[in-house]
Amino acid sequence: MDNVIVLDFGGQYTHLIARRVRDLGVFSEIYPFNVEIDKLKMLFPKGIILSGGPSSVYEKNSPKLPEAFFDYVKAANIPILGICYGFHLIIHQLGGKIEPHKQKEYGRTELEILKSGILLDSLENKEIVWMSHGDRVKTMPKDFEILAKTETCPIATYGNEALRMYGVQFHPEVVHTPKGNVILNNFLSKIANAKKEWKLEDWINKAIEKIRDIVGPDKKVILGLSGGVDSSVTAALMHKSIGDRLHSIFVNNGVLRKNEEIQVQQSFRDDLQFQNFHYVDAQQLFMEKLKGIEDPEEKRRIIGHTFIEVFENKTIELEKEYPDIEFLAQGTIYPDRVETSATSNASARIKSHHNLTLPDDMTLKVIEPLRDLYKDEVRRIGLKLGVPKEIINRHPFPGPGLAVRIIGAIDKEKLDILRDADEILIEEIKKAGVYEKLWQAFCVFLPLKTVGIMGDYRTYEYICAIRVVESLDAMTANFAKLDMDLLEKIGTRIINEVKGINRVVYDISNKPPSTIEYE
Repeated sequence: MDNVIVLDFGGQYTHLIARRVRDLGVFSEIYPFNVEIDKLKMLFPKGIILSGGPSSVYEKNSPKLPEAFFDYVKAANIPILGICYGFHLIIHQLGGKIEPHKQKEYGRTELEILKSGILLDSLENKEIVWMSHGDRVKTMPKDFEILAKTETCPIATYGNEALRMYGVQFHPEVVHTPKGNVILNNFLSKIANAKKEWKLEDWINKAIEKIRDIVGPDKKVILGLSGGVDSSVTAALMHKSIGDRLHSIFVNNGVLRKNEEIQVQQSFRDDLQFQNFHYVDAQQLFMEKLKGIEDPEEKRRIIGHTFIEVFENKTIELEKEYPDIEFLAQGTIYPDRVETSATSNASARIKSHHNLTLPDDMTLKVIEPLRDLYKDEVRRIGLKLGVPKEIINRHPFPGPGLAVRIIGAIDKEKLDILRDADEILIEEIKKAGVYEKLWQAFCVFLPLKTVGIMGDYRTYEYICAIRVVESLDAMTANFAKLDMDLLEKIGTRIINEVKGINRVVYDISNKPPSTIEYE
């Protein structure tokens, strides 16, 4: 199957580039910018895309490509597309000059096309693009041609047809560049000549065959089932492959949403007919270990390690009853795997990941059937496997659960307040018919008390923040412009029905600069 490699220079949109390529039907994977050339050769890429990044190419220790890279792609006639930092790097390493520019260019910009060529084919003379840079190309190497400019950037797109090297100063991968997919498709189809063979239907059949080959006819598999999209689809795929030889372990960590432990058991025991579904109530243990903990990273660490402790104890118990358990299935998806292995040391770390590696002394062999897929691909596969739509379309939920939606230390009272408020929010946006149009909607418990009036009495109670965002992939997100009548109804219900809250606020910040979650 043809593939296009994305080399990561630490850009926030690196995953988005690979996603767009897959959306256009070509398989794509991300590798660090300093991947060994011999490794690249073994991948036989039809094309290579250089991502953006936070550095400037002229800075000391900024990420660079080895000289052997350009020798290899020239000799193999592999086309290259540089985006933002990658746009600068091609020029810089081939003898041109990049310089800082007084006029920074961020956000929506009009691109004027001087020569469409292959890369910009089918675009109008002027198009809207999304810029994000403070450097510009001063001079280009021989035989590189200017294809487009903006008002403050005289070289916004360039090309060298002989070398099959192209670059764009803007970000074609984001939705804010309306014709970005046209540009990427031109690179894939007309320059790289990549075949569009990435089809999820074929993937399911191949994945089932592979799982059966690995597990064999009689061995058993355990799986940590959280009830989220990734673990649920992994469970459905494993169950489809090996039936009741799958043992699913669901741990109630005490920071789940309201009635979630009941809903998950009903979905898998009753709806999907999982015979070997094991429920572990560990609420008390988690609450004891989280008592008084305020730091969000420490909350994540405690929840992650306590889960491993509980999961490992249950696994040992099951192994005594079923000695032929040899495999552990995990719902790791492609972004998890790439981020955990630090695709690029140029990337900035924002927060620790909630996926944790199990102990070295656990002798089970790991199976990660979704390891090459993105979230939207996982959802589509889940629907094809018969996973209930309510699970597939669920909004993302953090690994540490409600613990990171309560600012500061947590306790049962705060958790119950947050659960009740969150249930009202979700209930109302579902009634309004907007739940599936939103990426995420949730309540946040703020440990601040304010004065209020209820009837003839003054109150002194907590604040609830509502966070609702629209996004395609969580890499960027805009706060949802919900109908004011709907917001008023949600706020009124929360204040009237949830004891402990007397004020509701609506978060109107976007990502970036804010994150979607608070902790």
